[in-house]
Amino acid sequence: MTFDPAAATRTMIDSLGPAALAKAEAYTTGNEWLLLWGLVVSALVTLLFVRLRILDRLDARLAKRGWALRTWLLCAAFFLLAAIVSLPWDIYTGWGRETAYGRTSQPLGDWLGQLAISTTITALLGGLFFLGVYALIRRTGKRWWIWSGGLAAFAISAFLLVSPIVIEPLFNDYKPVPAGPVRDALVEMAAKADIPADRIFLYDGSRQSNNFTANVSGIGHSARIAISDVAMGKASLDEVRAVTGHEIGHYVLGHIWRMVFVFAGLAILLFFAADRLFPRLARWFGSDAAIGDPRGFPVLLFFLSLFGLVTLPLTNTLIRIDESEADLYSLKTENRPDALATALVKTAEYRSPRPGAVEEIIFYDHPSVERRVRVAMDWKAAHPPTKAPAAP
Repeated sequence: MTFDPAAATRTMIDSLGPAALAKAEAYTTGNEWLLLWGLVVSALVTLLFVRLRILDRLDARLAKRGWALRTWLLCAAFFLLAAIVSLPWDIYTGWGRETAYGRTSQPLGDWLGQLAISTTITALLGGLFFLGVYALIRRTGKRWWIWSGGLAAFAISAFLLVSPIVIEPLFNDYKPVPAGPVRDALVEMAAKADIPADRIFLYDGSRQSNNFTANVSGIGHSARIAISDVAMGKASLDEVRAVTGHEIGHYVLGHIWRMVFVFAGLAILLFFAADRLFPRLARWFGSDAAIGDPRGFPVLLFFLSLFGLVTLPLTNTLIRIDESEADLYSLKTENRPDALATALVKTAEYRSPRPGAVEEIIFYDHPSVERRVRVAMDWKAAHPPTKAPAAP
């Protein structure tokens, strides 16, 4: 009987059952609405800070400090204070809703502790980045937004370099994959891609999330591939190989560096638009600050959120291209389409597998599960597997 990729795809997605598919759709649709409501919350926080002149008062208290220190303190203070003001919203979106949908089992106390760590890091490093932005405005004149691309590329590269070493261990415990068939298989795969065996890790992703996931992070000597214990616990050896082949694809194909340059280009576009539109937006919020005045930082940060939402279809499309290439790399190097497909179906619990075409373009940073499974089934039809299935 001739193998039918469309029927096989449909059967795999339907195997989740109507209840699970409906739940995934409700969860996904809710997340999409949260993007809009999050922007509304950001606008309200900005309006609160501007109308109460909170940064104006803080700037007056810091008048005797040097410009650089004062600017950094104003930016860092806004990150910290805004996080406190929006804490109820963050608890609902980041913990309450995730718990209600069964996406996390993390206790609220642990979640709050990790939120405090991430907020502190954001305040420290975000303050430094925007200190650089304000310095560019002061020193490079009307073309400061052109230089912002270089600053963004440097900042992103530096963060990617240190994140696996300094930041990620603050949230999770990373260990080498334990000895056994899984480690032997991953070491073999890494060697074929010229990836050192000591760059493949297992981490306790179940601390924050029940999602089936793996990732690649870092650059240069800090680059590594990490598999969540959730994925390791739910997957067969074939599925681990297929998923790891996908992550190795990101590493080998240089997707991290591609995204560095993409986001550097977006930074130029962002700050160009901010340079033109900031005065009008500041007046709308009731601020008299110019774009180079750190007192107007809440308005600038809101513009960043607005810009991110407007350009979401573009950034998601670029990321989907990378994800599709990584899937294809796994299929080419491992030729385990069934394993890749069944692993992808596990991710449909938290990402509706059958979005509409427009919904996928706007909101999905990965191709839909149905689309990815169909690619795997088409590959299977054209390239019958030559390897015997691995034992679970």
